[in-house]
Amino acid sequence: MRFKLRKEDSEQNNIFWVTMTDLMTALVLVFIVLFFYTYMSSYYEKIQADLEQKKAAEALQTTLKEQNININVDSAGVVKISDLELFDVNSYELSDNGKEYLAKFSPAYLDSIFSNEYLNENIDKIIIEGHTDSQTFAGDYSADEQYMKNMELSLKRAYEVANYMTNTPYNKENGNRLRKMIVVEGASFSSPVIEEGKEDFAKSRRVELKIVFKKSAEQSQ
Repeated sequence: MRFKLRKEDSEQNNIFWVTMTDLMTALVLVFIVLFFYTYMSSYYEKIQADLEQKKAAEALQTTLKEQNININVDSAGVVKISDLELFDVNSYELSDNGKEYLAKFSPAYLDSIFSNEYLNENIDKIIIEGHTDSQTFAGDYSADEQYMKNMELSLKRAYEVANYMTNTPYNKENGNRLRKMIVVEGASFSSPVIEEGKEDFAKSRRVELKIVFKKSAEQSQ
């Protein structure tokens, strides 16, 4: 037995599929528009955040220079202090010059970052990170032992800087905030400073202060 589809039924089916196709096309277009809008909004926010961070870094560099503190601040606000400013060779104990340097640097650094509106509202924590060069302890230990000896040295140096900074007299509110957000890390010689294809040993030996922003902290969790 054969069934013949009536003309009316065929037309209704065609209308149904045309309507569904239009609906799916419209949904795809809406999705594309929403995706593009979200992407552009996120991109714009990142550009604005990078611009604010750069301005804050420049303001920090200016403030420190005005107080005759010779220091390197990159565009992300990372402060790099040479080990020569702080320690004797292969030592993690602050030298007298190092204590004098930090006593001057710490208040200026905290006052600058907490007086900056963008930093004050968006800072999550401050990482104090120690670094060594690849020559320290070379020849006296195996490669693994050398790396871990440098890890210990870099971590102890970062700790000494953090300990001294938290005990430096400055604005009480700033001091309380520092103690709640400070993080100490050691990096051994895993991040050397390379110039013209070679490691600059003097520049590799350093202590860095890194600002971690709230959004960056949330994304890493």
